[in-house]
Amino acid sequence: MTSYYVVDQIQRDLISANHILHFTSVLDAYGHISARHPLDASTYLMSANMAPALVSNASDLVQYRVNDSMAVDPDAPRGYIERYIHGEMYRRFPDVGCVVHSHSEDVLPYAIAGVPLRAVYHMAGFLGPGPAPLYDVEESYNATEPHDLLIRTPKLGQDLARTFVSATNVSATTPDYNVVLMRRHGFTTAAADIQTAVFQAIFTQSNAKAQTTATLLRGAFAGLPGDEARAWTGGGSGDSHDDDGETSAFEPLTAQQARDCEVSIGATSDRPWGLWLKEVENDSLYANNVVLE
Repeated sequence: MTSYYVVDQIQRDLISANHILHFTSVLDAYGHISARHPLDASTYLMSANMAPALVSNASDLVQYRVNDSMAVDPDAPRGYIERYIHGEMYRRFPDVGCVVHSHSEDVLPYAIAGVPLRAVYHMAGFLGPGPAPLYDVEESYNATEPHDLLIRTPKLGQDLARTFVSATNVSATTPDYNVVLMRRHGFTTAAADIQTAVFQAIFTQSNAKAQTTATLLRGAFAGLPGDEARAWTGGGSGDSHDDDGETSAFEPLTAQQARDCEVSIGATSDRPWGLWLKEVENDSLYANNVVLE
């Protein structure tokens, strides 16, 4: 396998990932994904400032330096303001190979309402047993900066990256968390490779949908009188109610469940990746003109 092929493969996968994340509504006209350069770990690749669905050529991708998130080519097209999210993740965490930043409307309420986002089903074990951390950029701004909630400087990117490690592990060079919420903004997820990061982004969104729906359902069910609740469920017992018809406590995945689900489900990520590729390849909106030779 030649070095040219390795770079072409990353470029093709990165373009496809943009399309997949748009197809699944993780991204819309906004949001972005990047990948560490496979031959030069001190740089990363990311599309120019354009809608993810429209990224189609190698020329749409810009190579940035990790140490300052400036383009290697001074004549490169204009980049995203928030590329510092990506550059500072790569600078702090050597094993991170892909970063996704999203404003998903399904996840966003958990960055607004003060309700913790938890892993509630087996596909989201990567969220871990505790709530996803919440980063508030307002606490990082100085008086002269625009308070527009954007990560527009290296310092703000560093503060966000710091949220990926626990307070007792501040010097860590490996993230303790795979997903961080950004208050009134969205979320960021990071992984070793494109396929895993895309998986995490999509199933963070799916988990948020499931948690929201379960919370609404439980609230509606809890409002029923005991006799009505028993009649509605047939009087049986289960996770959502006790034998007397009373609702039981909301329970996210345990630490062991989250850990084991992340390993077991993560080992199957080729399956959805292949499906997602086929979906975007068969949709005329998306074009990927990077050819593997």
